[in-house]
Amino acid sequence: MQLHQLKPSKKKAKKRVGRGGSHGTTATRGTKGQKARSGRGKGSAFEGTKTPLWRRTPKLKGFKSIYAKNNIVNVSNLEDNFQDGDVISAKILLEKGLISKIKPRVKVLGNGDLKKKFIIDGCLVSKSAEEKIRKMGGEIKII
Repeated sequence: MQLHQLKPSKKKAKKRVGRGGSHGTTATRGTKGQKARSGRGKGSAFEGTKTPLWRRTPKLKGFKSIYAKNNIVNVSNLEDNFQDGDVISAKILLEKGLISKIKPRVKVLGNGDLKKKFIIDGCLVSKSAEEKIRKMGGEIKII
């Protein structure tokens, strides 16, 4: 690239005041006051005499977790919706309508009674649910 190939810039340079020249001593800033000083400005949060937004908003206790919660399925749901010896995975639970989405994870909890044998494939399982499934002769395959 050479000098004659350059195209004119479309950006207009910022007006640099207070550098001498024809604008004189006040440099178009008026006389005195906060707006005439260097480093002036009140910041984006400044609202004059009004109470600022950060002080108006209530400060609630606790916090909201950034991590997504697991999809929960109870042992009683499995008992009602599956036959003895069925393989249960997140995809099958989604097809049956027991969960709304596969991500982030699916967890089987031990709420309810179990009288059937199941094979759980690729789901998280609580300790109580694991005891109930193994007691009935079921299997748990965790990837």
